[in-house]
Amino acid sequence: MNSVNLIGRLTKEPQVRYTGDGLAVASFTLAVDRPAKKGENKQADFPRIIVFGKQAENCEKYLARGRLVAIMGRIQTGSYEKQNGDKVYTTDVVADRVQFLEWGEDRAKSQAPQRPTQTQQEEFHGFSKVKDDLPF
Repeated sequence: MNSVNLIGRLTKEPQVRYTGDGLAVASFTLAVDRPAKKGENKQADFPRIIVFGKQAENCEKYLARGRLVAIMGRIQTGSYEKQNGDKVYTTDVVADRVQFLEWGEDRAKSQAPQRPTQTQQEEFHGFSKVKDDLPF
């Protein structure tokens, strides 16, 4: 099984490019904290994340440095050869799903995505309000 779940903050703005077929490909680095033992300094890992398609375009549009996101995907390894002949090995996380845990402004339109307010949530038709005294 090759499954990765990460929560972290972007270390820089997502970089988007397009393939010859017009498919968007976004890449960014995520800072993911490691659990620290008492008295030890915090440490982090910085995996590179690759996102394809509409999700890649949304990442470019809404994500920014420092924004908190959850990533669900898989690990992919590869390699390439430098001009001097040295072989470089890569390990990336290919995201199947990117969930924005912090919302910000749409960088293209300078508008914040609107989340429903409490009043709007209560007005959804076909649903009744949950009682606060549930036994669980």
